[in-house]
Amino acid sequence: MTSAPAPALSFHGVSMVYPDGTHALQETSFTVSPGEFVTVVGPSGCGKSTLLKVASGLHRPTTGWVEVDPRSLGYVFQDATLLQWRNVQRNVELLAELEGMPKPERAAKASAAIDLVGLSGFEKKYPKQLSGGMKMRASLARSLVLDPKVFLFDEPFGAVDEITRERLNDEVISLFNQQGFAGLFITHSISEAVFLSTRVLVMSARPGRLVADFAIPFAYPRQPELRFENEFAKLCGEISHELRGAHA
Repeated sequence: MTSAPAPALSFHGVSMVYPDGTHALQETSFTVSPGEFVTVVGPSGCGKSTLLKVASGLHRPTTGWVEVDPRSLGYVFQDATLLQWRNVQRNVELLAELEGMPKPERAAKASAAIDLVGLSGFEKKYPKQLSGGMKMRASLARSLVLDPKVFLFDEPFGAVDEITRERLNDEVISLFNQQGFAGLFITHSISEAVFLSTRVLVMSARPGRLVADFAIPFAYPRQPELRFENEFAKLCGEISHELRGAHA
């Protein structure tokens, strides 16, 4: 009998209390398996971003532990965090450059990643010449260069308009299908969570703890029209109901 693959990311009883006494997370446990895309929703200030910072190793939990290979991680922040003096090509090469990857290899990988996110033709443009959506595509490409097995997304599309957000969601789905990474995504948008995910986790108000885990039944690849189907709306309503309770 074939055993199940090891989780790509595991939280074991993780709590986080900041030095100022803020209790951000409380005994949080969950796993993300290879090929899963898990999205976390919850009230503002409930510890969602702290969850990602702990997953990435930027913060050490007060209690509990996280299992993940730090070399396997890709991270997309709320802001694109592009260096203004580097063009798109050189921004996308940055992480590989810091890892010591030879220049010809990192240039080839960056070009491939730029093509994957739909920025071919913009390699020589600088951040100030890009729209908000294009900046986020460049940020995605930068992380793709290192072939991450686990992708962490910290509300990456919160600052763009709704149509651009939907297009970026479509691109993330396409990348997920092509690359096969495990995803952990933070958002305030329930429809975004349902569209992207295999599972949606709901967190309580601070100190954040998991209060619900919704399996999302829709097959990949997902088409934009899914957002208008009755079952999609029903799931969004159920998660919204749970989220209203989480604010209490």
